[in-house]
Amino acid sequence: MTLAKWTTAAGTWLLAALMAIPAWSAEVGSNQRTAMPGTLNYVEGEASMNGEGLNAKSVGVADLQNGEVLETGNGKAEILLTPGVYLRLGSNSSVKMISTNLTNTQVALNRGEAMIEADELFQQNDLQVSQPGADTHVLRTGLYDFDADHQAIRVFDGKADVRADDHDIKVKKNHELELSSAKLKARGFQKDQIAKNDDLYRWSSLRSEYLSEANVDEAQRYYANGWYGPGWWGPGWYWDPWFSGFTFLPGSGFFYNPFGWGFYSPLMVWRAPYYGGIYGYHHFDGARPVAIGRGFHNHAVTAFHGGYGHIGAPVHAGGFGGMHGGGGFHGGGGVHR
Repeated sequence: MTLAKWTTAAGTWLLAALMAIPAWSAEVGSNQRTAMPGTLNYVEGEASMNGEGLNAKSVGVADLQNGEVLETGNGKAEILLTPGVYLRLGSNSSVKMISTNLTNTQVALNRGEAMIEADELFQQNDLQVSQPGADTHVLRTGLYDFDADHQAIRVFDGKADVRADDHDIKVKKNHELELSSAKLKARGFQKDQIAKNDDLYRWSSLRSEYLSEANVDEAQRYYANGWYGPGWWGPGWYWDPWFSGFTFLPGSGFFYNPFGWGFYSPLMVWRAPYYGGIYGYHHFDGARPVAIGRGFHNHAVTAFHGGYGHIGAPVHAGGFGGMHGGGGFHGGGGVHR
């Protein structure tokens, strides 16, 4: 079977499985956490959902339903959309949930800025983001930024179809569309400048790193006796009690997301070797992953390239030192262990 046919078959199987299962859940002590499109996965600072204030205890419990609004003041929030897709809302922003349907998922950004990280998409998914003056269809996995205040749409990675002023405009990787422009045309932008100066981009990258580390932790948890262990049902959201949040586990293999962090299936993370060198390495202590130093994000030395690599979250060049101390899963104080 060709890769294209295998991917299509896998996508059809996954969507059928997701539609057959009403939610993704995992036991946490005596509590059960459930993930559906709209589930809150992280919050810091001032945020509310349909007028109700949010805090760390709301994570994995609060759900943004159709017609409800998620707002931030001096704070940020992350919600789950379809499995493998995250929406992150910047400060002083507001987003409304239009549809939580797995095959027709829609949100509307009313003000401020939102970023979508799409790590997994299938042909059956229809992911749409509306903002004043435009409706956007996310066509591929990637990283997308929506700015209602400045009337802009940026595609850091991936491809989008934007409907604006009765025109359909394709926006590809490293291009942006300014809706206030007299001539609607996608233009290139300096990604490095945005990555350095945009607060939501930097925060999203850090969130993505922690989710990758949670993925490694959770992937190992579901591997036992040479095959997938109890509780594993396939690709989707899984609650990690060490990180107090949901992370995404692919059904097989591994991939690098738009920020360069690795996500692994249970079988792959168990069997993978590690890389130990000048840039540091990741290893396992038999129960959960321990990050020592920082890896180096380069396909010549990362996991499964050339027969060796580090496991978990690869780090871009220049990233030395231990685990980040700020902006963790809860309270801005690093990762809960």
